[in-house]
Amino acid sequence: MKKILVTGGAGYIGSHTLIELAGAGYDFVVVDNFCNSNAESLKRVSEIIGREVQYYNVDIRDKEGLNCVMDEHDFFACIHFAGLKAVGESVAKPFEYYENNIAGTLCLIDVLRSHNCKNIIFSSSATVYGNPAMIPITEECPKGQCTNPYGQTKSMLEEIFMDIQRADNDWNVVLLRYFNPIGAHKSGRIGEDPNGIPNNLMPYITQVAVGKRAELGVFGNDYDTHDGTGVRDYIHVVDLANGHVKALQAIEKNCGLAIYNLGTGHGYSVLDVVNAFTKVNDVPVPYSVKPRRPGDIATCYSNPAKAERELGWKAQYGIDDMCRDSWNWQKNNPNGYKD
Repeated sequence: MKKILVTGGAGYIGSHTLIELAGAGYDFVVVDNFCNSNAESLKRVSEIIGREVQYYNVDIRDKEGLNCVMDEHDFFACIHFAGLKAVGESVAKPFEYYENNIAGTLCLIDVLRSHNCKNIIFSSSATVYGNPAMIPITEECPKGQCTNPYGQTKSMLEEIFMDIQRADNDWNVVLLRYFNPIGAHKSGRIGEDPNGIPNNLMPYITQVAVGKRAELGVFGNDYDTHDGTGVRDYIHVVDLANGHVKALQAIEKNCGLAIYNLGTGHGYSVLDVVNAFTKVNDVPVPYSVKPRRPGDIATCYSNPAKAERELGWKAQYGIDDMCRDSWNWQKNNPNGYKD
């Protein structure tokens, strides 16, 4: 059984990926400093998969700590989720984002290569396309100008991984560019649990629905879209998690450098999501229209054909599933993992 190092495995996407890894027959060990996650998620993953999740409270910038973890295990590959990810916070604290995301990843890479573990899947983002030159977005779409330090760290780390792989063909590097993950595991035991005010649409919707917030702010209703609100490619987090399993299978075949969009290929507007949530769950979501946010674009959705063609991966869940599972998590855990 191949063993995988999962950095940031207690987070939203990481925790769901652990379940899919277990289902696919992989063993894994988690490294997380819990600055933006909760160890309770790992306890609940243990319940779901029926075995204990081994984890270390280690920061990816802690080379000595990472070396100790690597010394204790023989890892086939690393799935690298760990990183700060709030767009607004990155604008206010650029140094912290560059230092954590970039310096931390460089530290991780150094430790991996010193232990001859040269297989990595990197958690990237569609934000690297900036204001995209084409819609739907394929992997051939040129990378754009990122509008915030968070996006810059993803784009810069992609370049670093590409340079490392070109220089040393022993590396297998898969860059997964996520679109907009929402939803939760069908059990309702794990889900998205943001700190403070949510930055993303779905957790804000669910917090309004559960009564934690008065209303949803819809930023702009005068975009060139079918209802004036911004259109994005929302993907169920379980589909996204499965993409990592498929990427590991590509690494087992020595894929070299590979880049994939993980999205559904369908765009949904803000009001599409609100209306679907209300209809599926029979829960009202009051909202008010507010001015556009700087840097937001009208439309962004993927062409995920390359992932289907090369990985055999395709999103299985639709917007109704995403809304139903998001609400199932939130209504059963109104305060997230703090309940």
